[in-house]
Amino acid sequence: MTPDLALATLAFPGRLPVAAVPAEADEDGRTLEASVREPDRFTLIFDRYFGQVHAYVARRLGTDIADDLAAETFLIAFRQRERFDRRHGVVRAWLYGIATNLIRRHRRDEVRAWRAIAKLPPPVESVDDEERIAAQVTAQGVGRELAAALAKVSAKDREVLLLVALGQLTYDEVAAALGIAYGTVCSRLSRARRILRDTLEPL
Repeated sequence: MTPDLALATLAFPGRLPVAAVPAEADEDGRTLEASVREPDRFTLIFDRYFGQVHAYVARRLGTDIADDLAAETFLIAFRQRERFDRRHGVVRAWLYGIATNLIRRHRRDEVRAWRAIAKLPPPVESVDDEERIAAQVTAQGVGRELAAALAKVSAKDREVLLLVALGQLTYDEVAAALGIAYGTVCSRLSRARRILRDTLEPL
């Protein structure tokens, strides 16, 4: 599912499948705890989740920044691995929480980017394949509408929305990642959905 489609679908409750906590979650916890004594074990965590975290950051801030922030996420995770308690958390959510904290430094840049995308005119294409062109223009038009809507969503609500839609985290994982209550996740997501829904329903 593309980022635009994930966000668009999330605007309408019940249409986006909520990702299940991966079966290897407990194994991740044991691996991370073991890496305190055997640092090389951390490589397993890096190999399993670096690509996911990098993709999430890239969708929000662009590839160039993602290279640095994803690397910094895992450096922080390695340095703080002793603090992780698998009885009270999931490694994947913990990593996304670290990444989200780093993304917050670029919050203004992100909103500026959404607003810039929203102002882009439709691209001018050659007319070789009219059906293909129409589909592309429509998809890009929705992208601009989504960008405009996302720029209006509050920072905290947008974090929850993007962790669910782009990060494919469960509500429980989002709560763990952000250090908030499950009910807070639901209320923030509901507010963000309302803005997206108001934008997308006319389309």
